[in-house]
Amino acid sequence: MPLELVFLIEQLLNGLLVGVAYLLIALGLSLIFSLGGIVNLAHGGFYAIGAYIGVEIGNRFGFPAAFVAAPLSVAVIGMVVERLLFSRFYRADPILSLLLTFGLAMVIEQALRMTFGATPIPFAIPEFLKGQVFVGEFIYSRYRIAILLVAAAAVLGLWLLLQRTAFGRVVRAGVQNPDMVGALGISLRPYLTAVAAIGIGLAGLAGIMLAPISGVHPAMGAEILTAAFVVVVIGGLGSFWGVVLAGLLVGLVRGLTVYFIPPAAEASMYLLMLMVLLLRPRGLFGERILRFE
Repeated sequence: MPLELVFLIEQLLNGLLVGVAYLLIALGLSLIFSLGGIVNLAHGGFYAIGAYIGVEIGNRFGFPAAFVAAPLSVAVIGMVVERLLFSRFYRADPILSLLLTFGLAMVIEQALRMTFGATPIPFAIPEFLKGQVFVGEFIYSRYRIAILLVAAAAVLGLWLLLQRTAFGRVVRAGVQNPDMVGALGISLRPYLTAVAAIGIGLAGLAGIMLAPISGVHPAMGAEILTAAFVVVVIGGLGSFWGVVLAGLLVGLVRGLTVYFIPPAAEASMYLLMLMVLLLRPRGLFGERILRFE
C-alpha cells in the first residue's frame, strides 16, 4: 500500500474521530431543542464535567468504572438542571433560555477552574486499550478504534430507543405536535426530563472518551461547543440522521483538508456549513419544529 494512501486513510479516520465527538454532543443539543425549545449553550460545560468526573473516578477505581459512572453522573446532573432551570423557560421567549444557558456555561467553566485549577490534567489511555492495530502497512491506535465503535453503538442505541420503544414514539410525537400529545392526556414533562438526561449524558460520554486524547481543562467545553452547533446546523434541527450525517461529513471533510491543505483544517467545517446553508437553509434534513407549549 503506498505511503500516501496510508496517510490519507489515517487522516480520514482521525477526522471521523473528531466528527463522532461532535456528533455525540450535537445529538444531545438537537434532542433538547427539538422537544423543549431550549438552545443549550451549557452543553459543552457538561462535556467538560464528564471529563473531570472521569478523571477523578478513573484515578481511584480504573477506567471501566469511570467510563460507566461519568456519563451516568452527568445525566443525573442534567435531570437536576432540567427540573430546576430548563423547566421554567419552556414557555418563555427563547432568548431567555439562551441567556440562561450562556450564564450556566460560564458558571460551570469557572467552577471547574476554581475546583481543579486552570492547568490541563493528563488522563492516560487505559492499559488494555494501549497499542496499535496493524492492517498490512496501515497502523492505527486501538483506543481510537474503540472510540469509533462506542460512538457507533451509542448512536444505534439512541436510534433504537427513539424508533422502537413507546418512549421514543411519545418523544417523536412531542417534537412534531406537542399540542396533540397534550390533547391525548400525555404529559411531556417527564419526557423532557428524560431527554435532557439522555442528551446531556451523551455529552458526558464524549467527555470521558476524549479525555485521554485531548487533555482535560476547564475551557474544553467552550472549544467543542461551536463545532457541535455547526454539526446541528448542517444536519438540520429535529433530524436524527441529518445530525449523524453532518457529523460524519464534518469529520471526513476535516480529514481530507488536513491531508491536502493543513492550515485550513479548522475552517473547513465552517465552509461546509456555508455551502449547505446557501443550498438548503434548514440543513440537510431539517424539519419544521413546533416549540413545546
